[in-house]
Amino acid sequence: MKILVLNCGSSSIKYQLLDMQHEADLLAKGLVERIGLPEGCLSHKGPNCKALDLNKPIPDHTVGIRLILDVLTAPETGVLKSLDEIDAVGHRVAHGGEYFDASAFITAEARSNIEKCCSLAPLHNPANLKGIDAMSNLLPQVPQVAVFDTSFHQTMPDYAFFYPLPYEYYEKYKIRRYGFHGTSHKFVAEKACKILGWNFKEKKIITCHLGNGASICAIDNGISVDTSMGFTPVEGLMMGTRVGDLDLGAMLHIMKMENTDLESANNLINKKSGLQGFSGVSSDMRDLMAAGKEGNKRAETAIEMFAYRVRKYIGAYVAAMDGIDLIIFTGGIGENACFVRERVAKYLSFIGAGFDAEVNAGLRGTDGLISTADSKTKIMVVTTNEELVIANDTKRIVSSIKVTH
Repeated sequence: MKILVLNCGSSSIKYQLLDMQHEADLLAKGLVERIGLPEGCLSHKGPNCKALDLNKPIPDHTVGIRLILDVLTAPETGVLKSLDEIDAVGHRVAHGGEYFDASAFITAEARSNIEKCCSLAPLHNPANLKGIDAMSNLLPQVPQVAVFDTSFHQTMPDYAFFYPLPYEYYEKYKIRRYGFHGTSHKFVAEKACKILGWNFKEKKIITCHLGNGASICAIDNGISVDTSMGFTPVEGLMMGTRVGDLDLGAMLHIMKMENTDLESANNLINKKSGLQGFSGVSSDMRDLMAAGKEGNKRAETAIEMFAYRVRKYIGAYVAAMDGIDLIIFTGGIGENACFVRERVAKYLSFIGAGFDAEVNAGLRGTDGLISTADSKTKIMVVTTNEELVIANDTKRIVSSIKVTH
Protein backbone atom coordinates (compact mmCIF):
# COMPACT_ATOMS: atom_id res chain seq x y z
CA MET A 1 0.00 0.00 0.00
CA LYS A 2 1.45 3.36 -1.09
CA ILE A 3 0.42 6.24 1.13
CA LEU A 4 0.91 9.95 0.56
CA VAL A 5 1.30 11.85 3.83
CA LEU A 6 0.47 15.56 3.78
CA ASN A 7 1.12 18.20 6.43
CA CYS A 8 -0.44 21.43 5.20
CA GLY A 9 0.44 24.75 6.80
CA SER A 10 -1.01 28.15 5.98
CA SER A 11 1.53 28.70 3.18
CA SER A 12 3.36 25.37 2.96
CA ILE A 13 2.89 21.63 2.35
CA LYS A 14 5.26 18.98 3.68
CA TYR A 15 4.85 15.60 2.04
CA GLN A 16 6.16 12.04 2.09
CA LEU A 17 5.28 9.08 -0.08
CA LEU A 18 5.76 5.76 1.71
CA ASP A 19 5.40 2.18 0.55
CA MET A 20 3.81 0.31 3.46
CA GLN A 21 3.88 -3.11 1.82
CA HIS A 22 6.55 -4.56 4.10
CA GLU A 23 8.68 -2.12 6.06
CA ALA A 24 7.77 1.55 5.69
CA ASP A 25 9.96 2.45 2.71
CA LEU A 26 10.35 6.14 1.99
CA LEU A 27 9.94 6.68 -1.73
CA ALA A 28 10.09 10.47 -1.82
CA LYS A 29 9.61 13.55 0.32
CA GLY A 30 9.56 17.26 -0.13
CA LEU A 31 8.31 20.69 0.81
CA VAL A 32 6.20 23.26 -0.99
CA GLU A 33 6.64 26.78 0.40
CA ARG A 34 5.49 30.37 -0.18
CA ILE A 35 2.01 29.37 -1.34
CA GLY A 36 0.03 32.45 -2.33
CA LEU A 37 3.13 34.63 -2.76
CA PRO A 38 4.45 35.83 -6.12
CA GLU A 39 7.25 33.25 -6.15
CA GLY A 40 6.58 29.82 -4.68
CA CYS A 41 9.07 26.97 -4.40
CA LEU A 42 9.18 23.18 -4.22
CA SER A 43 12.04 21.00 -3.03
CA HIS A 44 11.80 17.26 -3.74
CA LYS A 45 14.09 14.31 -3.12
CA GLY A 46 14.11 10.57 -2.58
CA PRO A 47 16.52 7.66 -2.26
CA ASN A 48 15.95 6.49 -5.83
CA CYS A 49 14.84 9.57 -7.72
CA LYS A 50 16.39 12.78 -8.99
CA ALA A 51 16.24 15.73 -6.58
CA LEU A 52 14.44 18.86 -7.74
CA ASP A 53 14.30 22.48 -6.64
CA LEU A 54 11.64 24.42 -8.50
CA ASN A 55 10.58 28.07 -8.28
CA LYS A 56 7.27 29.17 -9.75
CA PRO A 57 4.01 30.84 -8.63
CA ILE A 58 1.88 28.53 -6.46
CA PRO A 59 -1.35 30.47 -5.87
CA ASP A 60 -3.15 27.98 -3.61
CA HIS A 61 -2.97 24.54 -1.96
CA THR A 62 -4.73 22.79 -4.85
CA VAL A 63 -2.05 24.01 -7.26
CA GLY A 64 0.63 23.04 -4.73
CA ILE A 65 -0.69 19.49 -4.37
CA ARG A 66 -1.16 19.19 -8.13
CA LEU A 67 2.51 20.13 -8.47
CA ILE A 68 3.48 17.45 -5.93
CA LEU A 69 1.50 14.82 -7.85
CA ASP A 70 3.14 15.91 -11.12
CA VAL A 71 6.63 15.62 -9.61
CA LEU A 72 5.85 12.19 -8.15
CA THR A 73 4.87 10.89 -11.61
CA ALA A 74 7.37 12.79 -13.81
CA PRO A 75 9.90 10.62 -15.73
CA GLU A 76 13.04 12.03 -14.02
CA THR A 77 11.84 12.92 -10.51
CA GLY A 78 8.99 10.48 -10.17
CA VAL A 79 8.60 7.27 -8.22
CA LEU A 80 5.13 6.41 -9.52
CA LYS A 81 4.09 5.26 -13.00
CA SER A 82 0.65 6.76 -12.44
CA LEU A 83 -1.45 8.34 -9.70
CA ASP A 84 -3.46 5.11 -9.55
CA GLU A 85 -0.62 3.72 -7.43
CA ILE A 86 -1.57 6.03 -4.53
CA ASP A 87 -3.78 3.88 -2.31
CA ALA A 88 -4.56 6.42 0.42
CA VAL A 89 -3.71 9.87 1.75
CA GLY A 90 -3.00 10.62 5.39
CA HIS A 91 -3.29 14.17 6.72
CA ARG A 92 -1.82 15.68 9.83
CA VAL A 93 -4.61 17.70 11.45
CA ALA A 94 -3.72 19.97 14.35
CA HIS A 95 -6.95 19.99 16.34
CA GLY A 96 -9.68 17.41 16.76
CA GLY A 97 -11.31 19.09 19.77
CA GLU A 98 -13.56 16.72 21.68
CA TYR A 99 -14.84 15.15 18.46
CA PHE A 100 -11.88 12.83 17.85
CA ASP A 101 -10.11 10.61 20.36
CA ALA A 102 -8.33 8.69 17.58
CA SER A 103 -7.38 9.00 13.93
CA ALA A 104 -10.40 8.97 11.64
CA PHE A 105 -11.51 8.13 8.11
CA ILE A 106 -12.49 11.38 6.43
CA THR A 107 -16.19 11.42 5.68
CA ALA A 108 -18.45 14.42 5.17
CA GLU A 109 -19.26 14.32 8.89
CA ALA A 110 -15.60 14.08 9.90
CA ARG A 111 -14.73 17.00 7.63
CA SER A 112 -17.53 19.05 9.19
CA ASN A 113 -16.22 18.33 12.70
CA ILE A 114 -12.68 19.28 11.69
CA GLU A 115 -14.10 22.55 10.39
CA LYS A 116 -15.88 23.13 13.71
CA CYS A 117 -12.46 23.02 15.39
CA CYS A 118 -11.10 25.87 13.23
CA SER A 119 -11.89 28.39 15.97
CA LEU A 120 -9.68 26.34 18.32
CA ALA A 121 -6.76 26.25 15.86
CA PRO A 122 -7.28 29.16 13.46
CA LEU A 123 -3.76 28.99 12.01
CA HIS A 124 -3.67 25.23 11.44
CA ASN A 125 -7.06 23.57 10.88
CA PRO A 126 -8.11 25.79 7.94
CA ALA A 127 -4.83 24.92 6.21
CA ASN A 128 -5.33 21.22 7.00
CA LEU A 129 -8.79 21.42 5.43
CA LYS A 130 -7.33 22.99 2.30
CA GLY A 131 -5.20 19.89 1.87
CA ILE A 132 -8.14 17.56 2.44
CA ASP A 133 -10.34 19.47 -0.01
CA ALA A 134 -7.58 19.69 -2.62
CA MET A 135 -7.10 15.91 -2.55
CA SER A 136 -10.86 15.39 -2.75
CA ASN A 137 -10.90 17.46 -5.94
CA LEU A 138 -7.76 16.01 -7.52
CA LEU A 139 -8.12 12.34 -6.54
CA PRO A 140 -11.74 11.91 -5.42
CA GLN A 141 -11.56 8.10 -5.46
CA VAL A 142 -8.61 7.88 -3.03
CA PRO A 143 -9.54 7.36 0.66
CA GLN A 144 -8.27 9.93 3.15
CA VAL A 145 -7.49 9.73 6.88
CA ALA A 146 -6.99 12.48 9.45
CA VAL A 147 -4.44 12.00 12.25
CA PHE A 148 -4.83 14.53 15.05
CA ASP A 149 -2.20 16.17 17.26
CA THR A 150 -4.75 16.30 20.07
CA SER A 151 -6.43 12.88 20.01
CA PHE A 152 -3.91 10.98 22.16
CA HIS A 153 -4.51 13.44 25.00
CA GLN A 154 -8.28 12.94 25.07
CA THR A 155 -7.71 10.41 27.86
CA MET A 156 -6.66 13.16 30.30
CA PRO A 157 -8.93 13.21 33.37
CA ASP A 158 -11.19 16.24 33.74
CA TYR A 159 -9.26 17.61 36.71
CA ALA A 160 -6.17 17.73 34.45
CA PHE A 161 -7.76 19.32 31.39
CA PHE A 162 -10.09 21.90 32.96
CA TYR A 163 -8.94 25.45 33.66
CA PRO A 164 -10.13 27.08 36.91
CA LEU A 165 -12.21 29.59 34.94
CA PRO A 166 -15.98 30.13 35.20
CA TYR A 167 -17.49 26.94 33.79
CA GLU A 168 -19.55 28.91 31.28
CA TYR A 169 -16.43 29.46 29.14
CA TYR A 170 -16.03 25.73 28.71
CA GLU A 171 -19.72 25.39 27.87
CA LYS A 172 -19.73 28.28 25.39
CA TYR A 173 -16.26 28.11 23.82
CA LYS A 174 -14.82 24.72 24.87
CA ILE A 175 -11.97 26.44 26.71
CA ARG A 176 -9.95 23.58 28.22
CA ARG A 177 -6.54 21.98 27.87
CA TYR A 178 -6.15 19.82 24.76
CA GLY A 179 -2.42 19.22 24.31
CA PHE A 180 -0.49 18.65 21.09
CA HIS A 181 2.37 16.53 19.67
CA GLY A 182 0.23 13.50 20.54
CA THR A 183 1.40 11.42 17.56
CA SER A 184 5.03 11.89 18.56
CA HIS A 185 4.50 11.22 22.29
CA LYS A 186 2.66 7.97 21.63
CA PHE A 187 5.04 6.82 18.91
CA VAL A 188 8.27 7.23 20.88
CA ALA A 189 6.78 5.69 24.04
CA GLU A 190 5.63 2.59 22.18
CA LYS A 191 8.91 2.40 20.24
CA ALA A 192 10.99 2.63 23.43
CA CYS A 193 8.98 -0.13 25.08
CA LYS A 194 9.52 -2.40 22.07
CA ILE A 195 13.26 -1.76 22.22
CA LEU A 196 13.33 -2.50 25.96
CA GLY A 197 11.02 -5.51 25.72
CA TRP A 198 8.42 -3.86 27.95
CA ASN A 199 4.64 -3.85 27.87
CA PHE A 200 3.67 -0.28 26.98
CA LYS A 201 0.43 -0.61 28.94
CA GLU A 202 2.18 -1.50 32.19
CA LYS A 203 4.68 1.37 32.48
CA LYS A 204 4.83 4.95 33.70
CA ILE A 205 6.58 7.05 31.05
CA ILE A 206 7.41 10.73 30.60
CA THR A 207 8.08 11.77 27.02
CA CYS A 208 9.92 15.04 26.32
CA HIS A 209 9.32 16.23 22.75
CA LEU A 210 11.85 19.04 22.54
CA GLY A 211 12.15 21.06 19.36
CA ASN A 212 11.21 24.54 18.19
CA GLY A 213 7.85 23.55 19.61
CA ALA A 214 8.22 21.60 22.85
CA SER A 215 5.94 19.63 25.13
CA ILE A 216 6.07 16.94 27.80
CA CYS A 217 3.56 14.15 28.32
CA ALA A 218 2.82 11.85 31.26
CA ILE A 219 1.81 8.40 29.99
CA ASP A 220 0.45 6.02 32.61
CA ASN A 221 -0.23 2.44 31.50
CA GLY A 222 -0.47 3.40 27.86
CA ILE A 223 -2.65 6.52 28.10
CA SER A 224 -1.91 10.22 28.30
CA VAL A 225 -2.86 11.57 31.73
CA ASP A 226 -1.34 15.04 31.39
CA THR A 227 0.66 17.16 28.95
CA SER A 228 2.29 20.56 29.12
CA MET A 229 0.60 22.28 26.15
CA GLY A 230 -2.94 23.44 26.78
CA PHE A 231 -5.75 25.16 24.90
CA THR A 232 -3.08 26.29 22.45
CA PRO A 233 0.56 25.23 21.90
CA VAL A 234 1.69 28.35 23.81
CA GLU A 235 1.24 26.87 27.30
CA GLY A 236 3.94 24.84 29.01
CA LEU A 237 7.64 24.77 28.23
CA MET A 238 9.75 27.63 27.00
CA MET A 239 10.13 27.05 23.24
CA GLY A 240 11.95 28.43 20.22
CA THR A 241 9.77 31.52 19.90
CA ARG A 242 6.82 30.71 22.20
CA VAL A 243 6.80 32.02 25.74
CA GLY A 244 5.39 28.94 27.50
CA ASP A 245 4.02 29.38 31.03
CA LEU A 246 3.61 33.07 31.85
CA ASP A 247 1.87 35.05 34.57
CA LEU A 248 -1.22 36.40 32.79
CA GLY A 249 -0.99 39.49 34.94
CA ALA A 250 2.41 40.23 33.42
CA MET A 251 0.93 39.94 29.93
CA LEU A 252 -1.93 42.28 30.80
CA HIS A 253 0.57 44.76 32.28
CA ILE A 254 2.67 44.70 29.11
CA MET A 255 -0.43 45.24 26.97
CA LYS A 256 -1.44 48.22 29.11
CA MET A 257 2.00 49.83 29.22
CA GLU A 258 2.74 49.25 25.51
CA ASN A 259 -0.84 49.94 24.38
CA THR A 260 -0.72 46.56 22.61
CA ASP A 261 -3.61 45.20 20.54
CA LEU A 262 -4.59 41.50 20.52
CA GLU A 263 -2.80 40.72 17.26
CA SER A 264 0.46 42.20 18.53
CA ALA A 265 0.08 40.38 21.85
CA ASN A 266 -0.48 37.09 20.03
CA ASN A 267 2.60 37.76 17.93
CA LEU A 268 4.62 38.49 21.07
CA ILE A 269 3.81 35.23 22.87
CA ASN A 270 4.04 33.03 19.75
CA LYS A 271 6.80 34.51 17.58
CA LYS A 272 8.91 36.93 19.60
CA SER A 273 9.46 35.16 22.91
CA GLY A 274 11.06 31.90 24.07
CA LEU A 275 14.72 31.22 23.33
CA GLN A 276 14.79 33.81 20.55
CA GLY A 277 13.09 36.54 22.52
CA PHE A 278 15.05 36.18 25.74
CA SER A 279 18.49 35.58 24.23
CA GLY A 280 18.19 38.04 21.37
CA VAL A 281 20.45 35.62 19.47
CA SER A 282 18.48 32.74 17.97
CA SER A 283 15.75 30.15 18.49
CA ASP A 284 18.27 27.44 17.56
CA MET A 285 20.02 25.65 20.44
CA ARG A 286 23.21 25.24 18.40
CA ASP A 287 23.50 29.00 17.94
CA LEU A 288 22.84 29.60 21.63
CA MET A 289 25.46 27.07 22.67
CA ALA A 290 28.04 28.71 20.41
CA ALA A 291 27.12 32.17 21.71
CA GLY A 292 27.31 30.95 25.30
CA LYS A 293 30.82 29.61 24.75
CA GLU A 294 31.79 33.05 23.48
CA GLY A 295 30.59 34.63 26.71
CA ASN A 296 27.04 35.65 25.83
CA LYS A 297 25.37 35.49 29.24
CA ARG A 298 21.79 35.75 27.96
CA ALA A 299 22.33 32.88 25.54
CA GLU A 300 23.69 30.70 28.36
CA THR A 301 20.82 31.70 30.66
CA ALA A 302 18.28 30.90 27.93
CA ILE A 303 19.62 27.32 27.71
CA GLU A 304 19.47 26.96 31.50
CA MET A 305 15.91 28.34 31.58
CA PHE A 306 14.84 25.81 28.97
CA ALA A 307 16.40 22.84 30.78
CA TYR A 308 15.13 23.99 34.17
CA ARG A 309 11.54 24.11 32.98
CA VAL A 310 11.86 20.63 31.48
CA ARG A 311 13.11 19.36 34.86
CA LYS A 312 10.21 21.02 36.68
CA TYR A 313 7.62 19.35 34.46
CA ILE A 314 9.31 15.96 34.86
CA GLY A 315 9.14 16.34 38.63
CA ALA A 316 5.48 17.35 38.48
CA TYR A 317 4.54 14.40 36.29
CA VAL A 318 6.39 11.90 38.48
CA ALA A 319 4.14 13.14 41.29
CA ALA A 320 1.04 13.05 39.06
CA MET A 321 1.64 9.38 38.21
CA ASP A 322 3.02 8.41 41.63
CA GLY A 323 6.12 6.92 40.06
CA ILE A 324 8.20 6.64 36.91
CA ASP A 325 9.83 3.87 34.86
CA LEU A 326 11.18 5.69 31.83
CA ILE A 327 12.01 9.21 30.63
CA ILE A 328 12.34 9.79 26.88
CA PHE A 329 13.98 12.62 24.94
CA THR A 330 12.85 13.16 21.36
CA GLY A 331 12.42 15.95 18.79
CA GLY A 332 15.17 18.02 17.17
CA ILE A 333 16.63 19.20 20.47
CA GLY A 334 15.88 16.04 22.43
CA GLU A 335 17.52 13.79 19.85
CA ASN A 336 20.57 15.92 19.04
CA ALA A 337 21.41 18.43 21.79
CA CYS A 338 23.34 16.30 24.28
CA PHE A 339 24.16 19.41 26.33
CA VAL A 340 20.45 20.06 26.93
CA ARG A 341 19.82 16.42 27.88
CA GLU A 342 22.70 16.59 30.35
CA ARG A 343 21.32 19.71 32.01
CA VAL A 344 18.07 17.86 32.58
CA ALA A 345 19.16 14.29 33.30
CA LYS A 346 21.91 14.97 35.83
CA TYR A 347 19.29 16.39 38.21
CA LEU A 348 17.09 13.28 38.23
CA SER A 349 18.80 11.26 40.97
CA PHE A 350 15.75 11.84 43.20
CA ILE A 351 13.87 9.26 41.10
CA GLY A 352 16.74 6.79 41.07
CA ALA A 353 17.93 7.78 37.61
CA GLY A 354 21.64 7.28 37.00
CA PHE A 355 22.93 9.41 34.12
CA ASP A 356 25.77 8.24 31.84
CA ALA A 357 27.38 11.47 30.65
CA GLU A 358 29.88 9.73 28.38
CA VAL A 359 27.24 7.75 26.49
CA ASN A 360 25.02 10.82 26.29
CA ALA A 361 27.79 12.93 24.74
CA GLY A 362 28.20 10.45 21.90
CA LEU A 363 24.51 9.94 21.13
CA ARG A 364 23.01 12.06 18.39
CA GLY A 365 20.02 11.35 16.15
CA THR A 366 19.74 7.69 17.12
CA ASP A 367 17.95 5.50 19.66
CA GLY A 368 19.71 4.54 22.85
CA LEU A 369 19.83 4.51 26.64
CA ILE A 370 21.72 7.32 28.37
CA SER A 371 21.10 6.00 31.88
CA THR A 372 23.55 3.80 33.76
CA ALA A 373 23.14 0.03 33.88
CA ASP A 374 22.02 0.11 37.53
CA SER A 375 19.59 3.01 37.03
CA LYS A 376 16.19 2.40 38.64
CA THR A 377 14.55 4.82 36.19
CA LYS A 378 15.65 4.44 32.58
CA ILE A 379 16.52 7.51 30.48
CA MET A 380 16.43 7.10 26.73
CA VAL A 381 16.81 9.00 23.47
CA VAL A 382 14.24 7.88 20.88
CA THR A 383 13.94 9.27 17.36
CA THR A 384 10.43 10.29 16.37
CA ASN A 385 8.74 9.90 13.00
CA GLU A 386 5.35 11.59 12.88
CA GLU A 387 4.93 10.87 9.16
CA LEU A 388 5.29 7.15 9.86
CA VAL A 389 2.60 7.39 12.56
CA ILE A 390 0.27 9.04 10.06
CA ALA A 391 1.05 6.40 7.42
CA ASN A 392 0.53 3.52 9.87
CA ASP A 393 -2.81 4.88 11.08
CA THR A 394 -3.91 5.54 7.52
CA LYS A 395 -3.03 1.99 6.46
CA ARG A 396 -4.82 0.48 9.46
CA ILE A 397 -8.01 2.50 9.01
CA VAL A 398 -8.25 2.15 5.24
CA SER A 399 -7.53 -1.59 5.42
CA SER A 400 -10.23 -2.11 8.06
CA ILE A 401 -12.79 -0.23 5.99
CA LYS A 402 -11.97 -2.31 2.91
CA VAL A 403 -12.36 -5.51 4.94
CA THR A 404 -15.68 -4.28 6.35
CA HIS A 405 -17.01 -3.53 2.91
